[in-house]
Parts: sequence; structure tokens; C-alpha cells
Amino acid sequence: MTSRSMLVLGLMSGTSADGIDVVLARISGAPPHLDPKLLGHTSIRFPPAIRKEILRVAEQQTITAGELSQLNFRLGELFAVAATKACRRFHISPRRVSLIGSHGQTIFHQGRPVPFYGRPTASTLQIGEPSVIAARTGITTVGDFRPADIALGGQGAPLVPYADYLLYGHPKFGRVSLNLGGIANVTVIPAHSKPSDVFAFDTGPANILIDALVHHFSPGRRRFDENARLATQGRSLPGILDELMRDPYLKLAPPKSTGRECYGHAYVQKLLAVGRRHRAKATDLIRAATIFTALSVVDALHRFVLPKTKILQLIVSGGGAHNPLIVAQLAAALPGIEVFPSSRLGIPVDAKEAFAFALLAYEAFHQRPANLPSATGARSHAILGKICYAPPR
Repeated sequence: MTSRSMLVLGLMSGTSADGIDVVLARISGAPPHLDPKLLGHTSIRFPPAIRKEILRVAEQQTITAGELSQLNFRLGELFAVAATKACRRFHISPRRVSLIGSHGQTIFHQGRPVPFYGRPTASTLQIGEPSVIAARTGITTVGDFRPADIALGGQGAPLVPYADYLLYGHPKFGRVSLNLGGIANVTVIPAHSKPSDVFAFDTGPANILIDALVHHFSPGRRRFDENARLATQGRSLPGILDELMRDPYLKLAPPKSTGRECYGHAYVQKLLAVGRRHRAKATDLIRAATIFTALSVVDALHRFVLPKTKILQLIVSGGGAHNPLIVAQLAAALPGIEVFPSSRLGIPVDAKEAFAFALLAYEAFHQRPANLPSATGARSHAILGKICYAPPR
């Protein structure tokens, strides 16, 4: 069965909470002949006070049930505003858009079960109420994609591999899709693979540590290290890198996922203490975090990917794809593997994840599963997301 063409907006805000990435896609067909086309991409920043509160809550600092409820609905309003602004920028009436897929804002993610009141429990929480988005935009909205996978024993992450497989599968050679957001994650797509051959996992921190250090040392004047200017001024201190590379998360076997719960404020404080022990300057420590991002990805590939799958290309997306030091380190440490940005294959580096959630919404609307159990560890396939219908016109 083929599906009629739909215009779909994808909304994504990642671990760094920099803002809301919005894509417009035209999608038609059904697997294995799904036909997604990216038509536009833009980004809308959060108001500074809202971003500060998101990061505070994501660090597991105290919030009342009432404040969390309010923040959920307030973010729903902001996601709706982002969708409406994006339609204006794309010169398209919201009435022509059939569907929105909103990832929401992750404020807690515990993919592996831990003891909780007598029973091992895994959970995840993304806020940004999709009912509000549907009501304000007049567009049916799919949100809350991760819980269905966790309910089936999966980690609820990563979910983007479904899109990676559709976009980057190749009959003759293996590829890895690397997304460098707040957290780094890889999707491994062997040559001529079936969906069950694809696997994926979070390799560790990416921009989350670099951004936190830049914010700490600025203080607060800068949000990220543009073009790695600060990192390139720093000295290489192997002792710091050796300590960072002993991070126990790196040794955990996939499927695995992580986030601010692991690499948030407490981790940054430990990193600052390591810097003091090694008499590192601010730029030295930013350089170490930058190199650590690249080397932790390389370590993951050597540990879990290359022994079982031949890879010829590494396709890089996310904010870290703009960091020339990370990209150069990846290329230097992976001889024989071509490293290049996703834009070379038609997907801007800042658009890939939002594009993925447009695809996931389209599949949910058509009642089709879109998790990859080989990536998340789920017992079976799941239809992801909860549909919030637009008010009747």
C-alpha cells in the first residue's frame, strides 16, 4: 500500500536546549519505498530564561509538580510558535501542513532499569505538550515518541536510526551516521543491510561538555566554542585525556544511551577538578573536552563496530559537525574511512534530527512501527508516538 504525499513539520530540541530546529518535509510512500524530501530548515531560539529553567530541571534540581506542569504547557506554546514562524519563513500556509512530529524537550532519561520502590524501572520524560501545539497551529501533532519503546524493554533511544537507515543505506558499502549534538550517537548501517542489521547507540558526550566549559569560563557570555577557536588555543595535556578516556560509560556494551543525567553539572565539576590537578588553563580544558568527544567516538567504533562490520564512510551531522577540531581528529584517527558532513548527501547538518521526527510522525500516523529493536534493545517493534488531533475546522 502506498500513502499519499503529506507535508510534515519536524520539531527537535536536543540536550543542549539551544533552541528548536524545524524542518519541512514532503513524505510519501511506505517502507521499503518511503520517499522523504527535505524542503526547508530553520531554527528558533528559546528565550534565555526558559533555556535556563530547562537546563536547571534537566540537571535534576528541585521542581514542584505544579512548576513541571506549567513548564510542559509553556514549552508547548513555544514549540507551536516555532512551527508557525517556520511556516512563514518557508512561505507556506499552516493549512497545507498535514502533520507535526515534535520530539519535545528531554528533561529525564533513564534507559536502563534501576531499582525503584521494589521494582527495576526505566523511564523517560519529554515535555512540550503536543496537545497545545495541535491546538495553536491547527495541525495534528505526534509527540512523546520514546515511551512505547521503553515499555517493550528498549532504551527509548536512539530513535533516529530509522531515518538513518532510510536515508543512508547503501547496497555496496557500510556507513556510520554520527550525530554530534549534546550527546554523540552513531547508527551503523552495514552494506546491503536489512533493518534488523542496523544497530545504534550513544557513544558519550559531545557538545554538552564543551558548551558547559565555555559557559563556565566566559562566564555566561558565550554558549559554545565557535569554530573551535578556544580549543585550538589550548595545549594538549595527555594526562587529562587519559583520565577522561577511563570513563566507565565508554566500556558499556550497546544497546546503551546517556544524557545530562550522566554528563551534566556533577560531571563538569569533576572535569574542572581534573583540570586544576593538571594546572590546565581554560583553553587547555576546552581542548581536552573537544578531543575527548572525537576520541570517545573513535573508541566506540573500534570497540563495538569495526570488529564486526566494514565501514567506508562516516557521515557527520549535528552542531559538532561545525567544529573543525572534532572533524579533523575523527579523520586523523580513522584512516581508510571517509569522514564528511551529511550536507553532502542533501541533509544540512543541523536538520537531520528534526527531519527524523517528521518521518517518525508520518509512520505513527500510518500506524506503522518505527523503532529498530536492534538499536534500542526493545523486545519487538513499536508504533512510536501519541497522536494529538487538531481541533475540527
